[in-house]
Amino acid sequence: NIERFKDLVREFACETQFIIITHNKQTMALANTIYGVTMEEEGVSRVISLRLDEYDSSELAREMVTA
Repeated sequence: NIERFKDLVREFACETQFIIITHNKQTMALANTIYGVTMEEEGVSRVISLRLDEYDSSELAREMVTA
């Protein structure tokens, strides 16, 4: 099912902007930008964004390991 979903997203992405909430790594791989929310201390949320088109694959791998 995930492959069919990814195909549909790719098909419509040229005409439509999507906001997808997921923990699925395959789905996240489709994204141009990933947003996350973290709570570093009790009651204080922080929004983090990562533009994937600004990283090459080795930089992205290092960022994900250190996050």
